[in-house]
Amino acid sequence: MSTLKIAIQKSGRLNEESIQILKDCGISIDNGIDQLKAEATNFPLEVLFLRNSDIPQYLIDGVVDAAIVGDNLLVEKGKGIEVAQKLGFSKCRVSVAVPKTSKYNSIKDLDGLRIATSYPNTVTDYFESFGLSVDIHQISGSVEIAPNIGLADAIVDIVSSGSTLFKNNLKEVEVILKSEAVLAVSPKIDPANQKLIDTLKFRIESVLRARKSRYILMNVPNDKIEAVGEILPVLRSLTVLPLAQEGWSSVHSVIDKDTFWEVIDKLKDVGAEGILVCPIEKMVL
Repeated sequence: MSTLKIAIQKSGRLNEESIQILKDCGISIDNGIDQLKAEATNFPLEVLFLRNSDIPQYLIDGVVDAAIVGDNLLVEKGKGIEVAQKLGFSKCRVSVAVPKTSKYNSIKDLDGLRIATSYPNTVTDYFESFGLSVDIHQISGSVEIAPNIGLADAIVDIVSSGSTLFKNNLKEVEVILKSEAVLAVSPKIDPANQKLIDTLKFRIESVLRARKSRYILMNVPNDKIEAVGEILPVLRSLTVLPLAQEGWSSVHSVIDKDTFWEVIDKLKDVGAEGILVCPIEKMVL
């Protein structure tokens, strides 16, 4: 049987969340401290722990079949690499930031200025799309300090909460792109391993769907079941079970976790009682 080789970042938050989603997919990985390679014990999969910036080239060369990586890195170094699935974690944005004291009205204010960044290709493409030219200073690490030491007039870097910019007296003025972790596939993947990718993608979809949903059950007067059905975003139809108390039923369904408070208020208004909301481990459609 063939083995699927998948690359993930060797350390940091993306590493932890990548391992977690694989485990949530039922894949057990025996990985120790400082291990650069690990095999799954119950799925034909081998994990390579790599430096984040190297992963796109490993995909391009076909050294790995797939990777969990930020799509901002694919924009910078891996154009043409297929994204099989967006994963919904490690969300950030690649943004332009300038000193807080700078007067900024539009992107045109940056024309001809010095930009410090770890994303030269992304920056070049972005400014060229506006017909502008900038002087790029490519550096790795501590990009935020560049304006303070006179190296650059502005920076382009990853922004999550914005706290690092604030600490370095910078302000975010333009968002070039929004990024999140994705499952990326090598253009040289073996057809046999493509089937394993499809299986992995199916499992990931089930996990992500469950993360976004909650199981809801409640007691509803029988004459209000139709009204409840109009409120709930059911998968196919409500599950309705009669209660021992005549005229009442137990109604079960699935609800979006981000909007369930608003929906629960509507359910209470039409007469639902004893509402329980529970997490879902997997959700297979």
